[in-house]
Amino acid sequence: MEIRNFKDMYLAELQELVSVEEQLAEALLRMAAAASHPALKDALVDHHAETVTQKERLVAILRQHGADPSAHVDQAMEALIRETRKMLGMLEGDDLRDAGLIASAQKLEHYEIAAYGSAAALAGQLELRNDQATLHESLMEEKEIDALLTDIAKGEVNPDALAA
Repeated sequence: MEIRNFKDMYLAELQELVSVEEQLAEALLRMAAAASHPALKDALVDHHAETVTQKERLVAILRQHGADPSAHVDQAMEALIRETRKMLGMLEGDDLRDAGLIASAQKLEHYEIAAYGSAAALAGQLELRNDQATLHESLMEEKEIDALLTDIAKGEVNPDALAA
C-alpha cells in the first residue's frame, strides 16, 4: 500500500494491527501450552479468545474503509515472538518458565498497547469516532490483560520462581 495521506497512514496502521493480532493469537496458544501455573494458563487462553475478537474488529473497520485487511505482515511482532521462543528455550523448570512467559507476554502486550493507542489517536484526528471507540475498547482490553499478568506475576508466579 502506498501511503499518500493521513488516512492512508491510519489504514496502514490498522493493517499492521491485523497482522499483530494474527501472530499473537498463534503465540498465545503456544504460550498457554507451555505454562504450568493454572492462573497464567487461563489468562493466556482467555486472551487468545479476546485477541481473535480484536482482529475481527480491525478487519471490520478496514472493510468499512475499503482496505485489504491482509496487506501487511508486522515484522516487529515477528521479532518479539521469536525472542519469546528463544527465551523459553533457555529457561529451566516450570516456575522459572512461567515467570519468563509473563515477562514475554507483557512485552507483546506493551507493543499492542502502543499500537492501539496510536491507531486510536489517528482515528480521532480523522474524526472517525466509531473507529476510535472500537480501537479504544481493544486498548482497554490490552491494558487489562497487562494488569492481570502483573498481578499473577507478583502474587504467585514470581515468588514461586524466586523460591525455586
